[in-house]
Amino acid sequence: MNSIQITELIENGAFDKAFERLYADTSTARSRYINAVFNFSKIYGDRDNIRIFSVPGRTEVSGNHTDHNNGKVLAASVDLDIIAVAAENSGNEIRIKSHGFDMDTVDISNLSRGAYPKFSSAALIAGMCDGFLNRGYCVGGFDAYTTSDVIKGSGLSSSAAFEVMVGNILNCMFNGGTISAPTIAMIAQYAENEFFGKPCGLMDQCACAVGGFVYIDFENPRLPKIEKLDFDLSKAGFNLCITNTGGSHASLNDDYASIPLEMKSVAKHFGKEVLREITLENVISDISGLRRECGDRAVLRALHFLDENDRVERQRTALKEGDTDAFFSLVKASGESSKALLQNIYSVKNVNEQGLSVALDISRRSLEGKRGAYRVHGGGFAGTIQAFVLSDDTENYKNNQEAVFGKGQCHVLHIRPYGALEVTVI
Repeated sequence: MNSIQITELIENGAFDKAFERLYADTSTARSRYINAVFNFSKIYGDRDNIRIFSVPGRTEVSGNHTDHNNGKVLAASVDLDIIAVAAENSGNEIRIKSHGFDMDTVDISNLSRGAYPKFSSAALIAGMCDGFLNRGYCVGGFDAYTTSDVIKGSGLSSSAAFEVMVGNILNCMFNGGTISAPTIAMIAQYAENEFFGKPCGLMDQCACAVGGFVYIDFENPRLPKIEKLDFDLSKAGFNLCITNTGGSHASLNDDYASIPLEMKSVAKHFGKEVLREITLENVISDISGLRRECGDRAVLRALHFLDENDRVERQRTALKEGDTDAFFSLVKASGESSKALLQNIYSVKNVNEQGLSVALDISRRSLEGKRGAYRVHGGGFAGTIQAFVLSDDTENYKNNQEAVFGKGQCHVLHIRPYGALEVTVI
């Protein structure tokens, strides 16, 4: 289809059923997609082979700081996404123009790691292509325009959504859509680790690629166990609220780095590399020695990891059984553990900035005596919290948060049941 044909289809409602599957609020979907097609044609000219793709952002539900010690994680995709209008070209170049950014151009005949600057989108594109080729898959040249409503700095993982989008296009255009979502996620992690220069885990990419609630067990990080859980949070009557407290992550690298280092120091005490290789009984039986060798905070963080792994497993069971209240009880317990044991609610280097603590206490007061749950979101120390709130309570909860953090800082979202896909075929 060319731009005129696909625009007419969108205007006439041919995509409305797809939009209803992807978005809780479809009021702006038509105009958003039409604008994306228009911008693609403005940049690249009209084409006869236009296709449209979508990849969601993600939220971490439980398993706070467990993946780097081969732990278990529960994540989910949300109904904010990056969409791409794309078409094959006849050359060896991938050209991607993302809204608000300069064009990225990658020569697929030159995918050496030093060919593109680290921490650049071009490096991610090159890394995805290299990862595809390493696994025996096909790559080819294409042009794309992308636009995203995945909020940057929100912990919803806009970078992972972009990586997975590149893999999504390569999969659908050049591999017949035969590559599994977990495989695309693992290639995305490779691109970020080896080309972009960030030693990330696999949770973000997995949630974006697979969609819905996703259980991930990293006991074998090279071949994690990934399971999509069939649970509809919206049908149960709940919204997901993400509040951005406005704290800066700029000076928090040491805080983030200290968590895996301290956890691994406890594992090392027992002759192991990661905490997944030890038991709660190991730690409890030797707390005195661990305190002397590793320090109290490391011991507490190890206890958090071991408890959190068990919580994720129980949450997995609760979702499979549709036991919403048990699930929410465990979400709250995860949040309390992050606060008391993991200690990632604020940085000890700046005790005057405790936006997460304030937001969590507002949540406690707003939801006291009501069904739902709340906890820190993502890496912690600054940024965002999440809350699962009954639909009837959402407006009051949102107003309470925004009275403190500003209008537009509490985002009402839904768990999207679909991961990376081609919109033009659903």
